[in-house]
Amino acid sequence: MKFFQRLGKSLMLPIAVLPVAAILSGVGYWISSVAGENVASAFFAAAGGALLDNLPLLFAIGVSFGMASKSDGTAALAGLVSFLVIARLLSPETVAGLTGAADVAAVNPAFSNIENAFIGILSGLIGAFCYDRFKDVQLPTALSFFSGKRSVAIVTAGVSLVIALVLFFVWPVVYSGLVGFGELLLGMGPIGAGIYGFFNRLLIPTGLHHALNSVFWFDVAGINDLGNFLNNTGVHGVTGQYMTGFFPIMMFGLPGAALAMYLTAKTTRRKVTAGILISAAFASFFVGVTEPIEFAFMFLAPWLYVVHAAFTGISLAISALLPTRMGFGFSGGFIDLLLNWVNPMAQNPWMILVMGVVWFAIYFVVFYFLIKRFNLKTPGREDEEVAVEGAAGSSKFLAQASAILDGLGGPRNVLDLDNCATRLRMEIDDVSKVDDAAIRRAGAAGVMKPGGHSVQVVYGLEVQFVKDAMEDLIAGRVEAPSTSEVEAVVEATGPAAGGVATAAVITVRQPLAGRVVPLAGVPDATFAEGVMGPGVAIEPSGDTVVAPADGTVAHIFPTGHAIAMRLSDGTELLVHVGIDTVRMDGKGFETLVAVGDEVTEGTPLLRFDVGAIRAAGLDPVTPVILLNGGDAELRLR
Repeated sequence: MKFFQRLGKSLMLPIAVLPVAAILSGVGYWISSVAGENVASAFFAAAGGALLDNLPLLFAIGVSFGMASKSDGTAALAGLVSFLVIARLLSPETVAGLTGAADVAAVNPAFSNIENAFIGILSGLIGAFCYDRFKDVQLPTALSFFSGKRSVAIVTAGVSLVIALVLFFVWPVVYSGLVGFGELLLGMGPIGAGIYGFFNRLLIPTGLHHALNSVFWFDVAGINDLGNFLNNTGVHGVTGQYMTGFFPIMMFGLPGAALAMYLTAKTTRRKVTAGILISAAFASFFVGVTEPIEFAFMFLAPWLYVVHAAFTGISLAISALLPTRMGFGFSGGFIDLLLNWVNPMAQNPWMILVMGVVWFAIYFVVFYFLIKRFNLKTPGREDEEVAVEGAAGSSKFLAQASAILDGLGGPRNVLDLDNCATRLRMEIDDVSKVDDAAIRRAGAAGVMKPGGHSVQVVYGLEVQFVKDAMEDLIAGRVEAPSTSEVEAVVEATGPAAGGVATAAVITVRQPLAGRVVPLAGVPDATFAEGVMGPGVAIEPSGDTVVAPADGTVAHIFPTGHAIAMRLSDGTELLVHVGIDTVRMDGKGFETLVAVGDEVTEGTPLLRFDVGAIRAAGLDPVTPVILLNGGDAELRLR
């Protein structure tokens, strides 16, 4: 599921630009329908089409950039390369040459629909995979120019060749199979229309919905629902039955879903979420372009998308049963409804508005209930790092990152940089240059040197922001703050910033069933020596970590092995399941809450498989640490 959540987040960048593009295209279509083709209609249509027509390309770049281990332009380039290779190799012109077809018209129509969202997403995943796998590859001296990141695009092109070869045989079979499936539905009346509507939405991510559309909307099987409606050549009361049901969903249902997603978003994320959902809902209502909403949740909450597909099918079935008919030239939005209201083929179009109000309520209630009941990760509810508020926060981390880098011997002395839940993990070229005291003055709680070139800097829950700032400084993406700025921030924050006044003894509920043991016995010096703070450890006999007191979930490490809470009195407490379990990359761990959630004592926070930890050769002993406890003593009851 984490894979799909990452994929959904990766799609948000290109999706964010689509609502405006959809509206521009809709305005151009409206102008041309009312006043005929002119300069204004061509201008707006071209402006919107520049993005909408290249949606697969945007997905290829966005997915590759977002799914790569690091957000790097090289990964984005790899996604672009993959898409261009696959799209060109499987274009009708290329296929005609490969198969010896007399002309392009003789090529299987499946290849006319190869530039779709599925190919874009697939290309993005290929690009991200090749980036992660080959960005550090070392080639022989004679080929050293192509080592590292330069090799990524080359390898991506080769992998894409293989994928294109597979699709050359698979894509036409699947496409033709769906056309045949659509033809089977023709004799099933309203039920067939409903099944068509369900699969139409379900196939949107793959682009194969065009196969079904060709059966019902065009003249593949003699239906030509769209053409007959617009040309007034159909049968009144029949023509339009495969389009009518889309109007209530696009104009009202999906905006209702958008409202539900907005109201269930985290309070701290609502402003950002509203910016996407409001514009996407308007594009869906006004123009009938639904991708900005659908792609916003189809991967974050795939089961919710199945519900949406089912609702679309029901809407088409009901519309086919009722004496109402409507068609579109662009899509099922307000513009087409208005333009075709007086079309001779239209029948009782006012009923669409009545159905729309009902569908708005259904979508809102069902989406709201399912999101809350099953904690679905719709926009604004994704697992995320602790938010940084305001520019002052960013300045603090940048200044501290600069000071820590100086203490490490400068940016060039850092060979590799990563972080876990509370500490920076680095490979240092010359460890003798590391100034422990300077790093502590910069706000770190401690410095560990496990051996060799490894150095760890214990910082705290907001370590991710320090690490990101360090990466920006090392890469030269930001300018280092002045010495006076660094000194001012370091003096204001001090070592182990974020500490709170603590009592001599802090007593909380034991967060995990098992035997409590002294922290000194933990086989990790960072915990055992109290560098991260005072605490105890638990040899687990259970598999669920619960909240030790009332408070807020402050941090969840991406691999799910550690979770931190900020208790109601300001105490920051970390539960770290196992030693070095970050190496398991999330396998055997399941988080049950999200960052920012308010929880009460005893609320389940995460579940883990102790057998999987031992099978990985790791110790499941679980430290429970007071991150800002000073000299306090932690006791569990």
